[in-house]
Amino acid sequence: MASRTAPLLSDEERRAPRALVEHALTLIGRIHRGSPQAAQAAEAELARWRSLSAENSEATATAHRIWNAADVGALRGQMAMPPTAAQERQSRRRVVGLLGAAGFAALAGVGGRWYWQRPVYEAAPRTGQAQTLAHALPDGSTLDLAANTALEVTLYRDRRTVRLVRGEARFAIAHDAQRPFTVATEWGHVRVLGTVFTVSVRDGRMRLAVAEGRVAIWAHTQAGSMADAEAMPPATILQAGEAIEADAQGLGTRSSVDVGEVADWKQGWLVFRNTRLPEALARWNDYLRQPLRLADDSSLREMRVTGSYRLQDPQAFLNGLAVMLPVRTARNADGTTDIARRP
Repeated sequence: MASRTAPLLSDEERRAPRALVEHALTLIGRIHRGSPQAAQAAEAELARWRSLSAENSEATATAHRIWNAADVGALRGQMAMPPTAAQERQSRRRVVGLLGAAGFAALAGVGGRWYWQRPVYEAAPRTGQAQTLAHALPDGSTLDLAANTALEVTLYRDRRTVRLVRGEARFAIAHDAQRPFTVATEWGHVRVLGTVFTVSVRDGRMRLAVAEGRVAIWAHTQAGSMADAEAMPPATILQAGEAIEADAQGLGTRSSVDVGEVADWKQGWLVFRNTRLPEALARWNDYLRQPLRLADDSSLREMRVTGSYRLQDPQAFLNGLAVMLPVRTARNADGTTDIARRP
């Protein structure tokens, strides 16, 4: 007589309401994938919630079965030999059958851990020359993009991530202790729970400035990847009114910043505080139809500027340069402006 495989879900588990199981899956995912603090909080919440009713207890058991049964692919990743086609079909039927028996159409084909890895929101907001954009996220956060900025936004059930491809953005992040918010760049990344800050990438470096709350920062020199870096303590934690830069060599020294000047462009200003001349020109050029061009002179690249200027009055900036620095400006017929060292 042929043997029969025990059912993956009991009759009671099959009857567990979908919404309850999804809630349990969310907490289980935070236990396995969250930060130590988030995992501890989720474990306590799951135990409390499970004890509230028999329905919650059944839903928790079902969620654990789905989570564990959907781990076939993770185990296979530890094996030296690839699976056969028959093994692939058998594994896929097992997970899809499990989810079908539970009645979760929304989870079909993804399962516990795969379900957890699936984004719930994706966007790629962009701005061009002299454009700005306010982009609202479904969690209540707001991303304000400066000119010539590109972001890649992905929200998951247990975390929120943004990759800053170029430019500068202001982040006003809705507080969610269970879903940390990370902004990644080529030179480092920052993580918060809820705060207001800006991140920019220009001239081979990133800059972080904090207007509200606290922001942890990791330099990419700490480890080979974001995941590796976050296994280590952050390089530093910035408070409101602080800023720092990072490049290929690591983090610089933190500095003070007026919180009212964070995302100055939102108020129609560009504010420079001992800013490198090339960076100041790059910021202006994001908003000008015809660029300001710096001569190829190493001494010019070391010069720094300070001052506040209206975006609508770039000429005031050019007039001030000749007073602050040993430079001369020359406007060309095509509308561009050359900046060179005075003889």
